[in-house]
Amino acid sequence: MQAVTILQADLENPTHQQAVVDLINAYAREPMGLGRDLPEDVRRDLVPGLRRHPTTLIFLALSGEDPVGVAVCFLGFSTFAARPLVNVHDLAVLPAYRDRGVGRRLLEQVAATARALGCCTITLEVKEDNTRAQRLYQKMGFEGITPNGGTGDMWFLQKRL
Repeated sequence: MQAVTILQADLENPTHQQAVVDLINAYAREPMGLGRDLPEDVRRDLVPGLRRHPTTLIFLALSGEDPVGVAVCFLGFSTFAARPLVNVHDLAVLPAYRDRGVGRRLLEQVAATARALGCCTITLEVKEDNTRAQRLYQKMGFEGITPNGGTGDMWFLQKRL
């Protein structure tokens, strides 16, 4: 297996555009996603929507030239710290590349970029039953705050920088 590299996606690059759509769609098919493909119109509109969103920040994990993981993030702002923050909206690694450090490396790149941007925190949500992801987030220094909306289904986590 080739070494995995992490890079910031260029949403003007057609190869990166396709990688983002394919990886998010693969994630959507997973039980921790939607359990099915994204609708065709969502796949069609995903990259244009991400390009229009002014705070989009995306990282790709590549094995050689093959996309194997993605972190879709958005910049936000903490009113309590008066500083920007990064929210990891999606973190996905193809099944064949799990338990190989790809998710950890994506999160390390998110953290390095967040620090360079002067962010105070990285936030994310994780399903209560996604114990694999929870273990990774705990190892990476994320801490639980509260269940989202009190449902117990999603947990809001943060990592202070």
